[in-house]
Amino acid sequence: MAVPLAAIATGLLLLAGGDVLQQRTHRQLAVLVPDEAHPNPASFTPAELRELQKRFGVHGPQPRLAQLFTRGMDQLTPLRSHTVTRLETLQPAVLRESRRTGINPMLLAAILFDEMQHAKPGEDLPLAAHSGLFNTHGPAQLGLSEMVKQGLLRPDASADELEAARDQLLDPDRNVTLLAGKLARLLKVLGRTPASTNHVSADPAHAKTAATLAYLHNGKLDYPTRILRYMQDPELHGLIYGQRRSPLSPLI
Repeated sequence: MAVPLAAIATGLLLLAGGDVLQQRTHRQLAVLVPDEAHPNPASFTPAELRELQKRFGVHGPQPRLAQLFTRGMDQLTPLRSHTVTRLETLQPAVLRESRRTGINPMLLAAILFDEMQHAKPGEDLPLAAHSGLFNTHGPAQLGLSEMVKQGLLRPDASADELEAARDQLLDPDRNVTLLAGKLARLLKVLGRTPASTNHVSADPAHAKTAATLAYLHNGKLDYPTRILRYMQDPELHGLIYGQRRSPLSPLI
């Protein structure tokens, strides 16, 4: 019995459609299923954590309540706008230190943005800083111990030297320089070059380096995810790489 030509054509179309659907499904699965060769750069294996704990110490993730509080603060538009304005004043220092050290300026900017966004009230006041109430100071939240590690302060510094060091940490421009110095120091210990922080969105190895530096700076396991997100933030990109102009009056 002859098969109608229309039926044959319909069958061919269904087969072709099935192939297209299968190809489309494979593409969707490729997006949904993580590539084992490129795992989340902000995640660390148990072996990596043990090594980092052995060499640098580790705090682990924030408590759940603290994580929720951090996310809540990130949603406050007025606070973000204030932080962006503060970061804008540091843009020249960020670019200068990026040129000097070769470190990705967006990594510096992301760390500064996060630390300023979640700073405790009164931390930047000289009276509070010199009282010993806070251990870290300035936009990047750096401590006296980092100045010791960079060879800028003696371990047995006098009271006057400690006071002068805190003044340096409180100076925003100097604080950015010290942050870049800290990241450069950590890169050297890790056996990485500053160039390995530059192509974070395209190179998983570079993203892993940036995430590791972020983790070692802050000491919290959930910190690298925020830093990698801020490094891709369009507004922060425009602030660092572009020219932000105030809107002109309609009368001009």
